[in-house]
Amino acid sequence: MRGRKPEVKAAEGGLSRMPPAAAWLPPEAKSEWRRVLPGLCARRVLTREDLASLEAYCLSVGLVRKSQATIAAEGDFVSGPKGDRKRHPAHQTLFQALTESRRLAAELGLTPASRGKAAPTEDGADDLADLDL
Repeated sequence: MRGRKPEVKAAEGGLSRMPPAAAWLPPEAKSEWRRVLPGLCARRVLTREDLASLEAYCLSVGLVRKSQATIAAEGDFVSGPKGDRKRHPAHQTLFQALTESRRLAAELGLTPASRGKAAPTEDGADDLADLDL
């Protein structure tokens, strides 16, 4: 992407409390959810409508971790049907998940360039009260 990235600002109605991770997220994704959500809530940059983007980001990061673990356990190369060595297929998954997680991290304000651009608000409203959590 060329040009200047949009500035991440505190969103009107930004969440101040941490919603639980979706039950369907794998453990690696839930771990990332618990790691990044406190900072996002403190800066009030995440709204309820953004939770799907956060889930996608966490899923991508979890997939990076799983792919890397697979490569570490099985090696960088695999034998093809004719005995030729080729790069492990998990490398492609790893690359795609890294690309997507990096893009979503920038959108969510999780990169060094975008992290400090949001100012927290002082609104103490319970922004998760109507989610029935």
